[in-house]
Amino acid sequence: MAIRLPTRYLTPDDLVELFDLPSVETVYQWRRKRIGPRGFRVGRHLRYDPDDVRAWVKSRMEGTAA
Repeated sequence: MAIRLPTRYLTPDDLVELFDLPSVETVYQWRRKRIGPRGFRVGRHLRYDPDDVRAWVKSRMEGTAA
């Protein structure tokens, strides 16, 4: 199953919507624990490359028992 993501860089709010997370704090916790998709800062703003998010989802799917 291919993930349909925008071609622009994603915000933490985009990840909340995409994965139906309880809050943006979940995204920040993933970042602190280094368990979420790779992100980067643009000034004080956190952004995610859609390709990195796809790779992260794929690695999560491969790590689970089918």
